[in-house]
Amino acid sequence: MKDFLFMFHVFMFHQPAHMSLPDTSSCPHVRLRGVPLRAFRWAGGFWGARLEQCRDVMVPAMGRLMQETERARFVGNFAVAAGLEQGRHRGPRWNDGDFYKWLEAAAALQALFPDAQRDAEMDRLIELIGKAQRPDGYIHTDIQIRQRQGEQVQPFADPMDFEMYNMGHLMSAACVHHRATGKGNLLELACRAADFLDGEFARPTAARARHGICPAHLMGLAELYRVTGERRYIDLAVRLLNMRDNVVGGDDDNQDRVPLRQHRRIVGHAVRANYLYAGVADIHAETGEEALLTVLRSTWEDLVAHKLYITGGCGALYDGASPDGAVDQKTISRVHQAYGRDFQLPHSTAHNETCAAIGSVLWSWRMLLITGESRYGDLIEQTLYNAVLAGVGLDGQSYFYTNTLRQLEPMPVELRWPRHRARSMSCWCCPPNVVRTIAQCGGLAYATSPRGVHAVLYGSGRLERPELTLVQQTDYPWDGRVHFTIEKAPAGEWSLLLRIPAWARGAAVDGTAAEPGTFHEVRRRWQAGDAVELDLPMPVRLVEAHPYVEEARNQAAVMRGPLVYCLESADLPPGVRVLDVYLRTDARLAPARFDGLPGGVVAIEGKALAYGGGWAGGLYRDLTTMSPREIDLRLVPYYAWDNRGPGEMTVWMPLAR
Repeated sequence: MKDFLFMFHVFMFHQPAHMSLPDTSSCPHVRLRGVPLRAFRWAGGFWGARLEQCRDVMVPAMGRLMQETERARFVGNFAVAAGLEQGRHRGPRWNDGDFYKWLEAAAALQALFPDAQRDAEMDRLIELIGKAQRPDGYIHTDIQIRQRQGEQVQPFADPMDFEMYNMGHLMSAACVHHRATGKGNLLELACRAADFLDGEFARPTAARARHGICPAHLMGLAELYRVTGERRYIDLAVRLLNMRDNVVGGDDDNQDRVPLRQHRRIVGHAVRANYLYAGVADIHAETGEEALLTVLRSTWEDLVAHKLYITGGCGALYDGASPDGAVDQKTISRVHQAYGRDFQLPHSTAHNETCAAIGSVLWSWRMLLITGESRYGDLIEQTLYNAVLAGVGLDGQSYFYTNTLRQLEPMPVELRWPRHRARSMSCWCCPPNVVRTIAQCGGLAYATSPRGVHAVLYGSGRLERPELTLVQQTDYPWDGRVHFTIEKAPAGEWSLLLRIPAWARGAAVDGTAAEPGTFHEVRRRWQAGDAVELDLPMPVRLVEAHPYVEEARNQAAVMRGPLVYCLESADLPPGVRVLDVYLRTDARLAPARFDGLPGGVVAIEGKALAYGGGWAGGLYRDLTTMSPREIDLRLVPYYAWDNRGPGEMTVWMPLAR
């Protein structure tokens, strides 16, 4: 039987040339493996609509912006670096990486929707990247352009140049492009960049150790190893990880104050932290080092237990100290866009960078593959539906860099980033990141093991392999009923394992109770036409926070299924602010179709109490007694807020007990 299970797994899904990102098909230290890039595609329903919008709107519109010259140059920087055009470098030093993310999104779409024009455009851009790349493999347009202009700058002189970060995204994009098209033109450039790093960091010095900042290169090198089989790439990833411990005077912002294998708490810049641990997970999957798995479990559990927003957003602080304590460098360091103290989760000043949420998904997916534990799938779902999707507007062309949980007009403090969706912004890292995530999130729907097929995300689509066709039909996340049909099945006994979210009390599979927070296993010898019915009850839930989350005391948020809901001023009577609205603890709230947003949503409707009067006094005043009035209440999904013009919004609302 074991031999059959192994051969089932290998024959059905082990095709490395076409695997998704990351490709764990040959990893010796994982329990689950992803499915091939083309094996599954959303078809209709919630995710099908977003995938089509990604293909028809997001990627084309972003591609046009990438070639503009007025706001920030992306493609143009490569032309100047190659000597084909004159000019200076435009935009942040990490613009190259943002361009590679967009290229990765385009390549992922090419795998699902082959298009000759898109393919030719990618080839044209890859040729330009090749012209900009130095013969030794180094590529970083900012440094190269400055050198052309006569500046005496050298590679890896300043950790804040983000050279490795950019090259890491080049490697990831190249792996997806190779799997999508079968071509090696971008892969060759990525290998040359990796070879340059291999030589440049053959013996990393303490002076060079800080160049591990925002380590996209760990994921990129691991994937390059999986594509090419070149062991030196994963060895380089291990070497670059270990070099972090050589940093002198490190800080929490870059997670290098404490030696890596001693990490137990998540601190510092949230994107850097999440990228770091996603890369550490890739390295563990290849090496099996138990000390790394201890780090991964401990830091992930610290995130979920103490520093995670209800939306899956993470990184509460614009600026702060980590951890809060004495002035001694051993206990405090300045951080930005970062994790704060335990339970430090402010509403209106939440930073919650979209890239941090995406980094959390990258990390949690790898943890799911390593451990097979459904809790990682739960966080992926929570983050995708709320924190990630909020990062892009319903028009597919407007974006959030930060993701607050309460928007007030006027705000009590001035914040650094736009408080409403924008089509362009000075730091463009989040838009292409969310677009590449949507383009590839079908790769998160299923995983496999020797036991069978694991359903991780729910949405209509087809999983197709030579011996298996599995069709999923559902109106999820609006409806918790999910129908699976086997249209073609391999011989022998195998299992369909369904993730039962921790929130899904009363879940059932074919009428049999299913335990929340697990994978429910249905095992049999399958025949064409067999079906499985999953029922995930979706009552409207009032959710409260741990009492140590001070800003959420005596407040509640509203959830239904995986979706967090919010109150917008667009749905309030004139003169009523979001701060005036109180929820009854016994409120009768019910789902209702609402077509006032593009594409329509399922809103939550009912009654609430509005306390008027505002605040005309100073910082404090004597307690006043006011008589509330009952108002109609409509809440919309958090991901859909700020799509009806500027206004106020809140996730958390005070309770009228």
